[in-house]
Amino acid sequence: MSGNSAVAYKGPGKVEVIDIDYPTFELKDGPGVNPANVGRKVPHGVILKTVATNICGSDQHMVRGRTTAPIDLVLGHEITGEVVEVGPDVEFIKVGDIVSVPFNISCGRCRNCKERKTGICLNVNPDGYGSAYGYVDMGGWVGGQANYVLVPYADWNLLKFPDKDQALEKIMDLTMLSDIFPTGFHGCVSAGVTVGSTVYIAGAGPVGLAAATSAHLLGASVVIVGDMNTQRLAQAASFGCETIDLTKGSPVEQIEQILGSPTVDSAVDAVGFEAKGHGADSSHEAPATVLNSLMDVTNAGGSLGIVGLYVTGDPGAADEAAKKGSLSLSLGTGWAKSLAFITGQCPVMKYHRGLMNAILHDKVHISKNVNGTVIGLEDAPRGYAEFDAGAATKYVLNPNAYIAA
Repeated sequence: MSGNSAVAYKGPGKVEVIDIDYPTFELKDGPGVNPANVGRKVPHGVILKTVATNICGSDQHMVRGRTTAPIDLVLGHEITGEVVEVGPDVEFIKVGDIVSVPFNISCGRCRNCKERKTGICLNVNPDGYGSAYGYVDMGGWVGGQANYVLVPYADWNLLKFPDKDQALEKIMDLTMLSDIFPTGFHGCVSAGVTVGSTVYIAGAGPVGLAAATSAHLLGASVVIVGDMNTQRLAQAASFGCETIDLTKGSPVEQIEQILGSPTVDSAVDAVGFEAKGHGADSSHEAPATVLNSLMDVTNAGGSLGIVGLYVTGDPGAADEAAKKGSLSLSLGTGWAKSLAFITGQCPVMKYHRGLMNAILHDKVHISKNVNGTVIGLEDAPRGYAEFDAGAATKYVLNPNAYIAA
């Protein structure tokens, strides 16, 4: 059978392209695989030849050594592929289909899946709930930054693109459907963004830019993006966002200069647990900064969409509490202002079909907004290093040369 290469975590700050086994319809033992999942049969799965697979900020947390990810964990949860093999229980997905893979793996059978809470499926992670490809403590499903990858529960999980040629023509936009576009959209929906809203988005990385794109799509009147990286802020400004530089201080005063009011209707956290302070403290990590600042800048009665990643195990945290995911939140502020907090993985399947249609009918150009850039699988180490250094780029890996140069 065909060979398989993949991007693997090799320790803090290091990834390598290694040779791995071609996938089968059974989970094997390996780095990060939950022992209870070893030997699990996957007759309901398919094997994909990867069309595109993206580097994500969530991957970067692991690569920085900020999680308990084991050495040789194969990375990658943003996957678009062509079906090359189908399991005996697959009924509707066919060989040759081009499909988007939601980053969160779900069974379609449990109570949570039936309630569209696919980010917290109860049957795919023996540790309890929620799963993803190539991610620490998520059950050990092999990642998709590879030539080939196994996808379980294929009839349920996969979003088939209606026309193969059209899909390949628009692949740079469609590849964002596996994670960042639905995640940014979920952040905005959770925050109550609607026609005429004023919105503040913390973070101008790819998820923050996807959230800003989503806020425009939902009809926001003003979208303000805050970050410390001038290149990323310029990228946000390139498609109509107002921007604020958080090295110059907290967002409150800068938002007031833009709106004439220090508060917004809705706010989205697209930063997560590696947040830094604002102003004079912007060179120091302060993981509760974003959440506390969002409470300050959101109107009383408003909502916070918290799609930035927070973890329960961070060996690189600045203090013992943060190493366990305990942050110094000003919960009293949230309570006094009657703010709503929506957290957790985006349930991708709730949004991806509608966002696909918006892409196919030219209502949105998400790849342009996040500066999607194609590189080869062998260039993944460079992509990770440049992304970690702050490149205003969403790197799209092209393992099997489906994407034209």
